[in-house]
Amino acid sequence: MYQKPQPAPSVFESGIEDRPLEEGEKAKAKAKAGGNGGSDTDSNDSGQANQDQHQLRDGEQNSRKNGSRKRNSRRGKQRNAAIQEKYSDKVAENQDIDQILNQKVELSYRLEENKQVLEKLFRVPENKDAVFRSLSIGTEPPAQAMLVFIDGITNAQVQNLAVLQPLMLLSGARDIRQNRKGDTPAEAGVFLQGQECPRLGADSGGGEPVNKETSPFLDFFDRVKQAVLPNNQVAEGRTYDQVVYDVLNGNSALFIEGYNQALLLETKGWHFRSVSPPQVEAVIRGPQEGFTEMLRVNTTLVRKIIHRPSLVTEFVKVGDAAPMQCAVMYMADIANPDLVKEVKRRLESIRADYAHQAGLVEQMIEDNPLHMVPQVLTTERPDRVASNVLEGKVAVLVGGNPFVMIMPCTFFNLMQSPEDAYVRWPFGAFMRLIRYAGLFLALLLPAHYVAIVAYHQEFIPTDLLMAITGAREKVPFPSIVEVLIMEAAFELIREAGVRIPGTIGTTLGIVGALILGQAAVAANIVSPILIIVVAVTALGSFAIPNYSFSLSIRLLRFVYILLASLSGLLGILVGVFIHVGVMSTVKSFGVPFLAPAAPVTRKGRDYFLRGPVWQQETRPDYLDPLKTKRQPQISRGWLNGGDGKGGKERL
Repeated sequence: MYQKPQPAPSVFESGIEDRPLEEGEKAKAKAKAGGNGGSDTDSNDSGQANQDQHQLRDGEQNSRKNGSRKRNSRRGKQRNAAIQEKYSDKVAENQDIDQILNQKVELSYRLEENKQVLEKLFRVPENKDAVFRSLSIGTEPPAQAMLVFIDGITNAQVQNLAVLQPLMLLSGARDIRQNRKGDTPAEAGVFLQGQECPRLGADSGGGEPVNKETSPFLDFFDRVKQAVLPNNQVAEGRTYDQVVYDVLNGNSALFIEGYNQALLLETKGWHFRSVSPPQVEAVIRGPQEGFTEMLRVNTTLVRKIIHRPSLVTEFVKVGDAAPMQCAVMYMADIANPDLVKEVKRRLESIRADYAHQAGLVEQMIEDNPLHMVPQVLTTERPDRVASNVLEGKVAVLVGGNPFVMIMPCTFFNLMQSPEDAYVRWPFGAFMRLIRYAGLFLALLLPAHYVAIVAYHQEFIPTDLLMAITGAREKVPFPSIVEVLIMEAAFELIREAGVRIPGTIGTTLGIVGALILGQAAVAANIVSPILIIVVAVTALGSFAIPNYSFSLSIRLLRFVYILLASLSGLLGILVGVFIHVGVMSTVKSFGVPFLAPAAPVTRKGRDYFLRGPVWQQETRPDYLDPLKTKRQPQISRGWLNGGDGKGGKERL
């Protein structure tokens, strides 16, 4: 009876090269199989043997794949180990630096020790950007100090006039260093309490501990901060990571011998793009100001619109290796505290070395990162940010990015345009209807064309059917193929037009589409009607105001085309059902994506269509704001026949 052979060792274990059988070997194997007998039992055993051989070969292939993965992983570990061993000194240095920064090591009392540690952190002398300026403060006797900053991102004029000149040339600090006989600690201005504190290096020989009750020099650091330096913003840093972060953000750090803290001075001075009109969200009526790459400029643009003290700006560091400063803006008297807390929690919990782009931060904090629909509203207009913040939403500004994220975001927010707020409500409602029609055309028009041509010719008039049939008479491809060809070609032209700078890209897009479409029709590759379908589809996608949402629609369009080619209109209906069902499960910071339509909540007059502005009395209730009332019931107080004070009641 046939016995199942034992599995042979794989090629990685035996070292034998895996190769196909030669013709002679195949003949020998066939003769050997034929010489075993011709009985039915032998035939059954032979079939079982072939099946076992196939299973054995499949097992060998799987083991070969697993062995390949393990070998690649082992090689990667060996390569990393070799690199670690080759640059062991660099690895040890990096570990020391990470330990200093992560463990929040405190500054030293000795100026030279602080200099050595900071030079190690900034990789001096290899790094030429870091500047260590030694100076003597003009006191009696002089006090040694050091100014640390990054060349190129600080304002040299501010450093010279507001830092170096007061310290080195002025004599206003002389009295606080003079140890006159008979002075008591109270007369000398000693406010600190304790047993021991280092004296200034010039008097103690390098920072030896002295008694706080008898030292008249203990308030020198505070007097320099309060009476000598005329900077508008001065903070104190006590750890190396805090000093490094401020220095890398354009500030200057002042160290004084004998003190284990540094003065962090506001000296930012890097060049940035001035405020200019928005490039993506341009409007005909309305402000022509857009955000820039400077975080403080962007927060100022928002605060210039909202003149209320309840507008809060909090700063959060995002990133581990290269932390970036993010600003969280909200109305403290309107926004839900739980929403604000959740936004800050997600930002603070990001564990990534690099998060310098708003798009990266968006992908890190969204609820459903695998869904294609955007769950955060992005804008480059300060007026739009101010409008959403006043509704109770939260805005997140990332340093170095001209786009601001607003959360939570719903489907209806993505279909709104800043232009709606600057036109009368009938025109705003009409433009929104145009956008919804464009959304339908961009998503479903090519799929309907494929479904009607391939499955449902009876749905269209006979004359139109004859025209479509006559136009496709010489086309050698089925409808699904020609639609995919033209859609892919148009996407290629659009992508090329975006990547080519200036007006050349726009010209390339227009001319390329015309020439390509005309050539495709002349070559009988596609029908003329399909060119019209693709053009109308493109116009519909351009009508979608949100770029991220437009990208998702462009991708989903191909899914609907494939469904239409498989089942016609039935496939499209099934796709719409699944699409809407999936969108109903998406949430943006706990808010359903289809709110207030699903689930149904109290609707305002500005969610599907634009309503009259005097009837928009309440804020969106799906935000659960602290103040639900946006304006009084009679906001046009002049209708009462009075002076209009009835419409100015406090909300």
